[in-house]
Amino acid sequence: MLGPMSLASLPFLLLLASTAPSATSPAPTAAPPRATAPSSEVLDFTAEAKLLFRVVACGDETPLPKHLDAKVVAAHCVEMQRRYGKYRETWVKQAIPFLEALTPAGLPTTVVYPFGGGDLLSALTTFPGARDLTTMSLEHAGDPRRITTLDKKQLEQSLALLRQTSSGLLTANDSKTVNLMKGQRGDLPGQLSFFLMALAVHGFEPVSLKYVKVNGDGSLRYLTKGELEATEGRTAELLHAKWVSPDFSPAFDNLELVFVKKGGDPKKEARVHRHFPQNLDDEHFGKDTAMQAYLNGKGKVVAMTKAASYLLWRDAFSTIRTWLLSHMVFMVSDSTGIPPKFAKAAGFEQEAFGSFEESFLGASPQYNEEFRALWKKARPLPFRYGYLDKQLHYHLLITRRPAAPPDGGGAPAGPAPK
Repeated sequence: MLGPMSLASLPFLLLLASTAPSATSPAPTAAPPRATAPSSEVLDFTAEAKLLFRVVACGDETPLPKHLDAKVVAAHCVEMQRRYGKYRETWVKQAIPFLEALTPAGLPTTVVYPFGGGDLLSALTTFPGARDLTTMSLEHAGDPRRITTLDKKQLEQSLALLRQTSSGLLTANDSKTVNLMKGQRGDLPGQLSFFLMALAVHGFEPVSLKYVKVNGDGSLRYLTKGELEATEGRTAELLHAKWVSPDFSPAFDNLELVFVKKGGDPKKEARVHRHFPQNLDDEHFGKDTAMQAYLNGKGKVVAMTKAASYLLWRDAFSTIRTWLLSHMVFMVSDSTGIPPKFAKAAGFEQEAFGSFEESFLGASPQYNEEFRALWKKARPLPFRYGYLDKQLHYHLLITRRPAAPPDGGGAPAGPAPK
């Protein structure tokens, strides 16, 4: 089991981290941003994404290019398929029906997942009907181009590293901090590789990969050849002083990955995942009006978080906490979600599952007490969701807007407190 070594659980990080269920209404395909440059200048990395999907994620059996050793790839894929099978059997088959039973009808199919480093995998398990997903974490998306030039030794070493760094996601639906840091460097992009593994597990395939930048008004623009050439000599900005510096251009900060069910029609069935490297504390995200404007454009959303170092309990993360309470209608989390003090004041109700006694990170005594009271009425939980508590208990929290009474009455929800 992963305890204190889980995603964003180290002390220095406390400065910061299928099919659609019947209860989820269908929604129009999420529209990609409008490119502000001539289409001939927009860089498209779909070919690289599909090659990474084949080689790293083992998502199909497309013939390999000659420069990639087939035996190395085959050995890697045998192991990855074994892990995928175990993950589907021990987690997906339990989690999807359980969460589906808790999911009200008519929820938005737009998901926002703060502190979600590399974890498209459990986002698609938690919300299998999602059409538009946004993840934010300390990690940059990564440069997809090096897969086209790897020799046998580089390929073998790179795939071994990705098997090691993806192990947490595929065994405990959680990523270790050290693995996410390693993903900032190397011949293959860690974050993008994890995202492509998520598609493979859930029966999707990539149909487009581009990189985006956020304009001041929250709109997006696609990366162009000129922008890439202008930044090739620099590396992406380090978002935390004790993190591992990326070894690729800031051009590869934010990705847009469009995907469909295998064999699906991209014109009718496309879904989109966008990832943004963000330090979500008030000093950074709180001043990032462009990113806030982008999120505001999502309208009402569903949300999730887990293994997030109890950052939503901290005053220094009040901006992202307030944003969630103002825009979400439903949230799935472990105990690193929103404390009852804030949820109740904003008009939400909370329901607990599993057992919770105390944060293993020694977070706020006040909020530990609030959660202990909440979990006294908890229902059983048959699978792990994010962190374990200090006594190694599984636990899960649903935060939702109360259902309107039949006559449509009821008091309006209060404002989200800071």
